Amino acid sequence: MTPQPFLDDDTPHEECGIFGVWAPGEDVARMAFFGLFALQHRGQESAGIAVSDGKRIALHKDMGLVTQVFDEEILSNLTGYSAIGHTRYSTTGSSVLRNAQPIAACLHARQEVAVAHNGNLINTDVLRAELTSRGYKLESTNDSEALALLIAEHLEQGGVEAVRKAMQKAEGAYSLAILTNTELIGARDPYGVRPLCLGRLSDGGFVLASETCALNTVGATLIREIMPGEIVVINDQGWRVEPGVAMQRQALCMLEAIYFARPDSVMYGQSLHAARRRMGGELSREHPALDADLVIGVPDSGTPAALGFAEASGIPFGEGLIKNRYIQRTFIQPDQRMREMGVRMKLTPIREALQGKSVVMVDDTIVRGTTTGKVVRLLLEAGAREVHVRISAPPVKWPCFYGIDMATQDQLIAASQSVEAIRQKIGATSLGYLSEAGLARAMSVPADNFCLACFSGSYPIPVPENLRMEKLAFEPPVS
Repeated sequence: MTPQPFLDDDTPHEECGIFGVWAPGEDVARMAFFGLFALQHRGQESAGIAVSDGKRIALHKDMGLVTQVFDEEILSNLTGYSAIGHTRYSTTGSSVLRNAQPIAACLHARQEVAVAHNGNLINTDVLRAELTSRGYKLESTNDSEALALLIAEHLEQGGVEAVRKAMQKAEGAYSLAILTNTELIGARDPYGVRPLCLGRLSDGGFVLASETCALNTVGATLIREIMPGEIVVINDQGWRVEPGVAMQRQALCMLEAIYFARPDSVMYGQSLHAARRRMGGELSREHPALDADLVIGVPDSGTPAALGFAEASGIPFGEGLIKNRYIQRTFIQPDQRMREMGVRMKLTPIREALQGKSVVMVDDTIVRGTTTGKVVRLLLEAGAREVHVRISAPPVKWPCFYGIDMATQDQLIAASQSVEAIRQKIGATSLGYLSEAGLARAMSVPADNFCLACFSGSYPIPVPENLRMEKLAFEPPVS
């Protein structure tokens, strides 16, 4: 059975988080477990850890949260000096065990490889057909197995060369943590759409992770972010960077900065919590709510921007919604009553804080518009006099092809409706979105350093026609 969310979930979803550790003498499986625990927000459908002892790679993966997949007995049997881990939300390939990661391959005697992949390839069909024509039987339906086989094919030439050859064929978004018998390798696509960073443990070991928050969890300090197109190699000689493929441009997914990454992570050298507060400040200047009494955030992702809005506007910040933190993805199919309860299972309004108030409600995105409308109704039913909705991102008008699951274009409310029409549909007193220029000011990084395709329709990596037809209702503007 495919995992279902408890709620009518209207938020975009990240595909996964990856983690790698090289630490001889340490319990690397346990370190990978805690690293994945810190990255659980990036995917809740499956989890896995692969460990190398220099002679063989041992692997355990299953459906569920990190804490459901691993226990003391399983971790104690995963022994070695290097490990990679993965926690997944599916975009390419259905949510079943055969698509869980890491994915292991062994095409040459005693030369094993395991691969953890964050992102989405846009030429998966081409790669799978090519591999099938050479006699390989692919067991999964995702793009990551194709990457693992492409790397395994050339392992006899060394890990770096094998990864480089795979990068030359892969098109799309990928950050990779790769485990061979003797090395831990990281790689990032030539546009840097998905994040990857390198850290150092206090005892001299090294860590790779999707986000710096995972470094903090295992006691590592950030060395640097991996640049687009780079390969980083970690072995008993330390770490080094090798060229993979030529960098095309920096195009980090802006939704990482706005929503996906944890606020205690750092990207482009920026504290994301501080950047999101600045987004709220920019939002208050672009779309003030002069007569409002209270600013609240939709917890948790809307809170930093709400704090920034309150600071810049002088309107008091307060709690207006309490989040039930025990709502998780589940294998239990929600019944109709549960669906109707929807947002009420996740969020509870604080009547005493809202009664008679003109409220500014700050959130990060509106995708379909269904959840936002339900939250607005919650606040009004709890006694709010007005609800001014402010969104710390531009309108989401275009679907993602690079690893974010956010619906086809005909399901994106801003793709076909004006801001005023959306305001009416969600029942808000007023509605304002942050501009792309405001985002860039808040990040203190040029807008060209981000992928803004879901806002602008300008896709940095050209999308094949067959994929465009699956998701697009309109032709994107000419770049």
